[in-house]
Amino acid sequence: MAYINVEDLVLEFSKYDENGKPLEPKRALDGVSLSIEKGSFTAIVGMNGSGKSTLAKCLNGLLLPTAGTVTVNGMDTKDGGHIWDIRSNIGMVFQNPDNQLVSSIVEDDVAFGPENLGVEPPEIRKRVDEALKKVDMYDHKDKAAHMLSGGQKQRIAIAGAVAMKPSCIVFDEPTAMLDPAGRSKVMDIIEELNKEGITVVLITHFMEEAAEADRILVMQDGRIIGDKTPRELFADEKYIHEAGLELPPVIELRDMLGMDKKILSAEELAANI
Repeated sequence: MAYINVEDLVLEFSKYDENGKPLEPKRALDGVSLSIEKGSFTAIVGMNGSGKSTLAKCLNGLLLPTAGTVTVNGMDTKDGGHIWDIRSNIGMVFQNPDNQLVSSIVEDDVAFGPENLGVEPPEIRKRVDEALKKVDMYDHKDKAAHMLSGGQKQRIAIAGAVAMKPSCIVFDEPTAMLDPAGRSKVMDIIEELNKEGITVVLITHFMEEAAEADRILVMQDGRIIGDKTPRELFADEKYIHEAGLELPPVIELRDMLGMDKKILSAEELAANI
């Protein structure tokens, strides 16, 4: 059985006019079905408003289905008795790191999640140190979180998720507010976590980031319209444009040079020139 299973997921948001009269609900997700295997790396892409971030919030019960089901390791997100088990299994890292930091000192922030799970203090100390080392922020553990750069804050947010020992982490556009150096560092950490066995779901609008995944889901108008490997997706320029996406720079260069459509990375491009 898949680790995460989504069946016929519908999510509607209530709407009201200025007098409080109910209007036709806005349907953000419309019959989404997918499964995600443990240990996999799945990217979800699509234009703004396609439903990517809404879907991300459904995966650990931050949003509950209007219809359909979302299960995590067999647990239904609509079952209130399992919601904390689900959230300890699936960590979340969002776009703006400033919205995720809850403590003024770095190590206190990373400890916040395990403390809420009732982890014993000696184990919390161990988890915090391990998580900070994993994101290369151990030397900053005693610093004020608000004094860090955007990229450093995002790495602290990732450490906070890692310290909860989840089986899966959902990254909702984690590099959108970072400079290229910060983006590269965060992606290196995400790839390393996946290699260590953590299931990764990456919501992104950077196609070069999606190219690092095992599988890419394409969303449009609240539906999944494509489920492809990176090589399949980036070999089909017509489909890319129809879905409102952009080709990564290395793929654009590949096509300008008339090279093999199977080439996906800068390293592969250089090796074939």
